[in-house]
Amino acid sequence: MSRFDTYLAAGIFAAGVAVVGAYGLSQSAQAQGFEDGPGPNLVIDIAGEANGTVVIDLLPDVAPLHVAQITSLAAEGAYDNVVFHRVIDGFMAQTGDVSNGKVGGDLSMAGMGGSNLPDIPAEFTKDLSFQRGVVGMARSQNPDSANSQFFIMFAPGEFLDGQYTIVGNVVSGMEVVDAIKRGTGRNGEVSGAPDVMVKVSVQD
Repeated sequence: MSRFDTYLAAGIFAAGVAVVGAYGLSQSAQAQGFEDGPGPNLVIDIAGEANGTVVIDLLPDVAPLHVAQITSLAAEGAYDNVVFHRVIDGFMAQTGDVSNGKVGGDLSMAGMGGSNLPDIPAEFTKDLSFQRGVVGMARSQNPDSANSQFFIMFAPGEFLDGQYTIVGNVVSGMEVVDAIKRGTGRNGEVSGAPDVMVKVSVQD
C-alpha cells in the first residue's frame, strides 16, 4: 500500500460506519457552535449527480497552515475539475487529489496523490469535533502528511477527533453535499463517472 493509499485507512472507514450508525444524523457542525465566520470561504461548484454550490467557511485560527495551502491551491485553479474519488454513505465525501484526480486523467490513481506543494504538519485540535458538515484534511498514517485532499462529513465521526486536522465547515449547500455520488468499491471508491468540483474559488 502506497503512502497516499492509506488516506483514512480501511480500519478507520469500518469504524466510521459503525460509529455513524450509533450517532445518526442528529448532530451537526452548527450544533457545536460553527457558523459562517469571517472567512475566507471556499466556494465549490459541483457537477454530476450533485449539482450546485457548496460554501465552506475555512478556519485559519484553528489550522493556519492547512488553510493557507488550500486557499493557495484554489487560487491557482489546482482544484478545478478534481473528482470526489471516495464517498461513503453515512460517513464522508473525499476529494482534492490535485495530482491524480482530474477529469480526463487516469482516475484509477485518484486518492494516491497530493499536489506540488509540501506536506503540512498536523494542526489537530480537541476543541472542535467532526460533526455533520465539518471539513477535515485527509492524510496517510503519518500525522504530518496532509497535502491537498480533504473530506466533508455526512454525519458525526467523533472517532476522528484529535487525529485529523479540521479546516472548516459547510455553511451553505449541505444539500448538494448530501447528493454527491456514493462509492461502491472497496473503501468507498467511486466507479464510473464521479462527481466533480468544476470550479473552486476563494472569497474573503
